This record gives sequence, C-alpha cells and structure tokens, in this order.
Amino acid sequence: MRAATEPALPVTIVAHDVGGIGGMERQLSELIRGLLERGVEVTVVSRTCKLDDHPRLRWVRVPGPARPFVLAYPWFFFVGTVLVWRNRRGVLHTTGAIVFNRADVCTVHFSHRGVGRELGRARRTTWPYRFNSALARPLSRLAERAVYRSGLQLVAVSAGLAEELRAVGSEVVVIPNGVDADRFRPDASVRAAVRTELGVDDDGLLALFVGNEWEEKGLAIALAAVARTRNWRLVVVGDGERDRYAGLGRALFVGRRTDVERLYAAADAFVAPSAYETFSLAAHEAAASGLPLVATRVHGVDELLSDGAAGVLVERDPGAVAAALGRLEDAALRKSMGAAGRAAAERLSWSSSVDAYVRLYAS
Repeated sequence: MRAATEPALPVTIVAHDVGGIGGMERQLSELIRGLLERGVEVTVVSRTCKLDDHPRLRWVRVPGPARPFVLAYPWFFFVGTVLVWRNRRGVLHTTGAIVFNRADVCTVHFSHRGVGRELGRARRTTWPYRFNSALARPLSRLAERAVYRSGLQLVAVSAGLAEELRAVGSEVVVIPNGVDADRFRPDASVRAAVRTELGVDDDGLLALFVGNEWEEKGLAIALAAVARTRNWRLVVVGDGERDRYAGLGRALFVGRRTDVERLYAAADAFVAPSAYETFSLAAHEAAASGLPLVATRVHGVDELLSDGAAGVLVERDPGAVAAALGRLEDAALRKSMGAAGRAAAERLSWSSSVDAYVRLYAS
C-alpha cells in the first residue's frame, strides 16, 4: 500500500545498528521496509544492517567497535559524521544524538537529559562495567546538548518521552512504534508445543519476562515476586548475569530468542517491573499475544494500561507484583485482560507508523 503523500527526496537513515532483536533495531527495520515498499530510495549509514538486499536500499557501513560504549560511541560520532557527509541523500533521519551532521528528523528512543533520568548503563557489577557506566551518562548528555539544536524535528515514541524532551526545550512530535499483530497473537497449538519443550504442564501458570538490562528491567523484583506465589513460574528471555539471579526464584532462563513470539504464546502473563521505558515494544507485543500485563507506570506502558482493562499497574516492589499475579490466577480475569490488551495493540500497526514518518518527511 502506498501512502497518499510521499517524500519528494530519498531518505538517509543513520543508526548504530539496524535489524536484530532489540526494540530500536526492530523499529528501524520496519520503517525501512515500509519506505522501500512505498518506492522510497533509502540509504542506511550504520555499524550493522541485517536487512535483505533491495534495489532501492544502499548500506554504508561504519567500521569500528560496538563496545565498550565510551569508545564505540565517540568513534561512531566522528566516523559516522564523515560518512554521512559523503553519502547522504535527501532527507536525513538520525536515531538519537549519534552524528554531528545537521539532520532533518531525529527519532529519540531514550532520553539522557529527560527529567528524573538517573539510571546507569552498567549491566554487570565488575569495575570495567561500572567505569563505562560512569562515563556513558555525561557523554550521552553532552552529545544531546550539541545535537538537539533549533530546527531539528525530534520524534518521540511515546507521549511520556515527548514530555521529557519538551521539558528541556525541544520541539517534539509523537510517532508510536507499531506492533506486528499477525506474528504476536494467541496460538493454542504453539502454546502446547512450547510448554512441552519447557517441561511445563498445560495448567501450570507461566509469567514471562523479556529484556537484557536485567537490573533496570527489574528481574530481581520479578523473581522475588514469583517466589512469593504458590503457582507461578517465570520464563526469562534475554542475556545477563544468570548466576547472580538464578537462585532468587522459580525461573527458567532461555537466553536470547529469535522466536520470542512462541514464548509469548506459551505464557499466561507478562511481568515488567521496569525502572524506565520509552515505549516497551516487548510489553506491546505481549498485549498483542493476549497476555495480561503486570507492569510499572513507565512511558508507553502507562498509555496501554491507562484504563486498567489490559493489566495491572504496580509499584516497583516484589509484594505489589506478587499481589497482582495472585489476582491473575483467575483464568477469567486473564482472558478478559488479554482480549483488551490485544485490541489495544492492534490499533498500533507498523504501516500507520511508517505513514506518519512519510508525512513528516514530506513536510
């Protein structure tokens, strides 16, 4: 389907990585595929690009390290700037503050300058990780002050993130991410197959946790909450310090998965006691899969659960999460909340998101 209004110029998209299993990488993949389907010529300047070849797609690779952040981030900033200067075509669309070039559009998935944002990047407790974390925040904030200049159109992926950005004087429009409601949906046959693989009875209650930043995402809280219940087990999708968390509750650690939709189909609820989110693609995909949510009041999720029909908003506390899981032992309540969540997620399509960007480019 072609949009009613299309950009007169090609589009150059700049990001650290395109494709893969991360929320930001997925959003970029869907945007680029949508633009190509609409006849737009797209140049991608990135470190990696996991997209199929296309006659209208040109990839300009930014060579260099992916970590540690304190080395990889400034390296990409300078090398990426040169490559964008040499290769940009048409509208320049960046993802966060990652190059010096004067862009037309910048999508923000994470605000380091936003109000109350004091979370670190350390995923592990060793001193190199903590050193990296200590320098990452000031580097990121310095880059945002330099890049988010007058005349740059910022795009926030949720209303809450937009308010953070406006609080520091930026002009912002909101374009939410989409949800693939065909891929993420209830499926009884997949549910039975995955539960057999996991060694879980059909009537056992499975809560699902998805994410890699385990401290910020609240894995310890989720595990402690499950330990306080009688009937729930937790399936953990993602990577982290497994030894640090393995003894905290009844959990199955399955690592990174490219077939995460199968885990959603097998679960009975989605648990997300996160400290900070700007949209939470995982929570929206869980809702599309028909799962009731137990989540903290963070950006994007608060909009999804605003009326309480699709899940339970909780404090970031094991007791509160455990109490919500206790409520969800009621199968009828899980079913009604799951249906409400799927209906809400279906209103956020990737096609609508791409159309909004096309209109923004044209303006």
